[in-house]
Amino acid sequence: MMIELTAADGHVLDCWMADARGARRGGLVILQEIFGVTDQLKGVAKRYAAQGFDVAIPALFDRQVKGAVIPFDAAARGRDLMMGSELTHTMLDVDAAVQVLAARGGKVAVLGFCWGGGLAFRAAQVLDIACAVSFYGTRLPTYQTEPLKAPVQGHFGADDDHTPREVVEAAQAYFPEFEAFVYEDAGHAFANDRRPVSYVETAAEMAHRRALTFLKGHM
Repeated sequence: MMIELTAADGHVLDCWMADARGARRGGLVILQEIFGVTDQLKGVAKRYAAQGFDVAIPALFDRQVKGAVIPFDAAARGRDLMMGSELTHTMLDVDAAVQVLAARGGKVAVLGFCWGGGLAFRAAQVLDIACAVSFYGTRLPTYQTEPLKAPVQGHFGADDDHTPREVVEAAQAYFPEFEAFVYEDAGHAFANDRRPVSYVETAAEMAHRRALTFLKGHM
């Protein structure tokens, strides 16, 4: 279900919602890759909703192009939109999703992929959340400016050319409490089941199991 949110500065953005099934655990904001609010991300939302989370996916490109969903083979356009995003504004939009879930009661966490995986670190620095999970987060050095206020868990492929192992290790050195897992025989976007060239099912399933345990432990 798509709803509209209003950020603290008055910007109105779309947000896709999935309601928790069964016993509710809290809220989970899922942060997009550079492709927008894709059907693949909606599938991830349904996966976590089935585990008891109310899930929100804010449309973080809406400040530039309303409703932008970029094909996976048009990554250059998505990168341009990402580079045109202003971090402070993006975090206002993320916080709007956090707040709509917090209003339902309970704690709220953030889980992001690629660009959103990097933004998960920023959310753990500046927003009132219980924890954050980063799947192959990018631009990690950008966020090495201040400590984390909430715990972060990360999942990375050993062959990720976007976020190489040394970048992950540097993030661990800067954030001593950052828990990182590196999956051999996996690269970038290994958990995206709509991209068969990069998808690695064994790594993806292990990462999601670890993420779910982490979320449950902090919520």
